[in-house]
Amino acid sequence: MIEAKHVSKWFDGQQVLYDISAVFDSGKTNLIIGQSGSGKTVFMKCLIGLLTPEEGEILYDGRRFRDLDMSQKRQLRTEIGMLFQGSALFDNETVMGNVMFPLKMFSSLSHADQIRRAQFCIDRVGLKNANDKFPSEISGGMQKRVAIARAIALNPRYLFCDEPNSGLDPQTSILIDELLSDITHEYGITTIINTHDMNSVLGIGENIVFINKGHCDWKGNDRTIYKSTNTDLNGFVFASRLFKEVRQYLERKYED
Repeated sequence: MIEAKHVSKWFDGQQVLYDISAVFDSGKTNLIIGQSGSGKTVFMKCLIGLLTPEEGEILYDGRRFRDLDMSQKRQLRTEIGMLFQGSALFDNETVMGNVMFPLKMFSSLSHADQIRRAQFCIDRVGLKNANDKFPSEISGGMQKRVAIARAIALNPRYLFCDEPNSGLDPQTSILIDELLSDITHEYGITTIINTHDMNSVLGIGENIVFINKGHCDWKGNDRTIYKSTNTDLNGFVFASRLFKEVRQYLERKYED
């Protein structure tokens, strides 16, 4: 579990986050949503420790990040997996080489055990016969799967995903959502996903935090979001005709 308590952040004298408190549960897909410029990316960077909030604190299963010394922070880093927006694979490394990278850098496993662990992760994300291929030789969806395999290679307790469906077609996006959800539940990971993909919100949004103009304006899940009376949230989620129809469907579904 990760907790944010009264987090505020300024840049050059301008406040961008205002007293945000939220709890992100283990074994659930926790989503941070909001428009571009809302502050959700700054908030995620504060959660990860890439930015230091001027006020408030971040706790990892009760451990206050600001109280950790350098050795403890390095240890915490080994417990965190990252899935970047553009996959961020090494172009000159094969699929196996990319997944092996964090194991070589941060694990004490033997080389043979590193290979076994990497192969397990590659198999877990459903990649077959791709070990020796380079990123340029596989599709965007496969690249994302490689990135997920790399992110879970060190068996993380916490997994951060920045726009995991960016640039993917709808069908592949659903597959990535389902994979992240399955891995989260299977291993009890605290997964936090920064997204504006409404398919993700309605498909795997077990815990949702809506950031609006630097404020935490709403909290809920995929079953309660359609009932929200928050005008800004409704304008963000149900802006298109399609999602207005989805909302009407959900109202009928959960009221029956």
